[in-house]
Amino acid sequence: MKVDGVLLVLLVTFLSAHAPFESEALNVRGHRLLKSKTFLSPPFLLTPGSVSNKFYYDIDFPRGHLALKSFSAEVVDENEAPVPLHETYLHHWIVEPYYTKTQQSAPRKTMTLKRNSGVCKDTLGQYYGLGSESRHTATWVPDPYGIEVGNPPQGYDEKWLLNVHAIDTRGVTDKLGCTECRCDLYNVTVDEYGRAIGKNYSGGLYCCYDQTQCRMKGGFSNGGEPRQLFLRYTVTWLGWSDAVVPVEIYIFDVTDTALLEGKSETACKVEYQVQECSSEKRARNDCVDVMVTKQVLPRGGDIVFAKGHQHTGGIGVSLHAQDGRLLCASMPTYGTGTEAGNEAGYIVGMSSCYPAPGTATVRDGEALTVVSNYSSERQHNGVMGLFYILVAKQQQQQQPGSKKPAWCFSFPVSWCLSAWLSGYL
Repeated sequence: MKVDGVLLVLLVTFLSAHAPFESEALNVRGHRLLKSKTFLSPPFLLTPGSVSNKFYYDIDFPRGHLALKSFSAEVVDENEAPVPLHETYLHHWIVEPYYTKTQQSAPRKTMTLKRNSGVCKDTLGQYYGLGSESRHTATWVPDPYGIEVGNPPQGYDEKWLLNVHAIDTRGVTDKLGCTECRCDLYNVTVDEYGRAIGKNYSGGLYCCYDQTQCRMKGGFSNGGEPRQLFLRYTVTWLGWSDAVVPVEIYIFDVTDTALLEGKSETACKVEYQVQECSSEKRARNDCVDVMVTKQVLPRGGDIVFAKGHQHTGGIGVSLHAQDGRLLCASMPTYGTGTEAGNEAGYIVGMSSCYPAPGTATVRDGEALTVVSNYSSERQHNGVMGLFYILVAKQQQQQQPGSKKPAWCFSFPVSWCLSAWLSGYL
């Protein structure tokens, strides 16, 4: 029996009025919907000027066959109070699943990483990853889409790793220089593996690895008591069902010039350097560094979410289709104060794009263009110009007798009716 219009309105009104907050779950005849949980990473210790770049394996994470909807994170102290970027700079955090054999007791080297779908799988294989912009950058996957996890091959378990790279800048001589990992400020000539750093490499990840020390106002002596910090992260998810449309994760990197150079293999360098603008450009008030590249999207579909990633000095990154259409422009927000989440001079958020269905469709093998703009009023080291997108395969027309999709709502929070129930409406 079909529910008439009046009953439908009453049902939606009732369920909306009783929809759960993120920390709760809605039950409809045993079907649990949107759920959320907050975790703390293992602690990491920082003294003034020091660096922590740790990898944590088998972290706390929701288990089961799930559709991830969002992942947010920030650095907090031992009292779980948010720590401002001008004290501890969050260079980046990344999370990524991996597989191990069930009941495996062998060393970690036997694990198999579950990388994203590209384009830079060898260097940027994470499912989620942000930096200083973490507190004000949306990661919500719109309905009815979700990132499928928790469905490993038979005989394997899925686990999650977390990498947190944080830099303590209390008492240092140059906060921006330390956060940009200027090699002279870290007094290093070799990387973390003991390999010599090239003379033309003035700053970046090679110079601010785990347990390095940035120059303090009194020199390189490391003073002060260790500070115990954590990455607090919140995961929101749904149980996997036929009502969820899976999406593929792709990460583009403006440093990959392989396609422009006629090469077949990607060469994602992750970071690059912005040179200070010339006196001629300065006179024209044209101190903008523009980095452009093209990368091929292996499998097309509808882009349902997109956002960029930049460092201090960034003034926007954009993604364009092969025909020149703007697919997404992701713009930074800079803080104006001192409190956590509004730190002056730091990027505290990047805008995210949610294209209307069918408006950002890309083809298999389409060459997309990434444009990353930075201010070149001064030199910047170790900057990034990344683009993270979620792509869903184009949905075919519904066949007679097939299941109807779930109904999804956004107020008072995002939630969906189960597919079995929507079939009666």
